[in-house]
Amino acid sequence: MNLFRSEEHVTRWLDGRTAGATLSASKLCDLAHAWWGDRLAPDWRPHHREQNQSILDSLGLTEPFWQLP
Repeated sequence: MNLFRSEEHVTRWLDGRTAGATLSASKLCDLAHAWWGDRLAPDWRPHHREQNQSILDSLGLTEPFWQLP
């Protein structure tokens, strides 16, 4: 994971290469809260693949990169 200050910075860093998945810092924060937010619950159980895919989908992360195997 790399953090950049702007889309222009990403473009310069890529130097003509194809970008992978990119998302804003606020979307990354939303993802972290959704993915890890329940980990301290006393009844916590690992998420199933379908639950994790649902989290990604609900955040609008639906491109092929975000499709879990």
